[in-house]
Amino acid sequence: MRIRPIAVAAATMVSALALAACGANSETPAESGGETSAEGGAEGKVGVILPETATSARWEGFDKPMLEKALRAEGFEPDVQNAQGDVQKFSTLADGMISQGVKVLIIASINSEVGSAVATKAKNAGIPTIDYDRLNLGGSSDYYVSFDNVKVGELQGQGLADALKDKKGAEVIEIEGAPTDNNATLFHEGQRNVLQPLYDSGALELVQSQPIDNWDNQKGGVMFEQILTGNGGKVDGVVAANDGLAGAVITVLKKNGLNGTVPVTGQDATADGLKAILRGDQYMTVFKPIQQEADAVAALAAALAKGDTAAADQIAGDVSEDPEGDRQVKSVLLEPELITKDEVKKVVDQGYVPAADICGGNLQQVCTELGIS
Repeated sequence: MRIRPIAVAAATMVSALALAACGANSETPAESGGETSAEGGAEGKVGVILPETATSARWEGFDKPMLEKALRAEGFEPDVQNAQGDVQKFSTLADGMISQGVKVLIIASINSEVGSAVATKAKNAGIPTIDYDRLNLGGSSDYYVSFDNVKVGELQGQGLADALKDKKGAEVIEIEGAPTDNNATLFHEGQRNVLQPLYDSGALELVQSQPIDNWDNQKGGVMFEQILTGNGGKVDGVVAANDGLAGAVITVLKKNGLNGTVPVTGQDATADGLKAILRGDQYMTVFKPIQQEADAVAALAAALAKGDTAAADQIAGDVSEDPEGDRQVKSVLLEPELITKDEVKKVVDQGYVPAADICGGNLQQVCTELGIS
């Protein structure tokens, strides 16, 4: 689904662009750019539309404040809005930003259909668009900024493989993301790069793989419980595509007295996910340093606002494949990191989750032992 001809150059460029510190970050944004005027930034306004808040804390807790920070550093006035999972609201927000004449429109879409429609509207208005975090299949954005999402899946697969390496024939249930989200497809591809040979050899046994519409955590928990019941209440490991779905899975495991004995994967290094790892209920998560993503998209927006496609092409040194659009999209693909219990400190030390958010109560001793403060 993606190729990386000059990934090292891209990583070097992004590293140079990244600001030295992530700053304080919590699940409640410290500041909001949604109500400011277009005249507030010397370079004009950049519009950003985020997809929702229901399934992951990252969009408001991480992306919004970090995007605002990065865009202001480039001289823009950021207008960062969230569609709250509503396709019509996503389109309406885009119409408003286009009518205001934003210099660049950055879209983390709910699905490829609405994302592609918005990109077409912006292009017709002469406004460049950047697909952020999720590539819109069949779309028209010339640039895409995200993490290497196949690598994310490979880290999830490797995490589960490591956790079950001494349990031959371990039974695995996969709870995947939305089938309308290209990232979910890439996560699954990466997972299977690692796990399929183990399924084929009999080292692991796949019980069922189930995509979850809209990344709906509640639905994910219900589906997992149905699969678990249908398998006689037996499971040895769970691939959960993000921390939200992992939390829903863990709730079911607790109900059945299995939490802490069944390794569960995750993604996004949320406070809830990290606490579950510290408790021993979740085996791993995938840490994506979102400030790097925000810095990269802001630098790309600055180049596009000036019409400097040569500079934009230098920043976007990777290439992603869009099979529906039969095209290759210039991309920035950043490196994710696998986080198990011993690496939770890394996420805290880099400022993404405050220690106070994960170390209270009965987890304080665990944090002390791990040097988290």
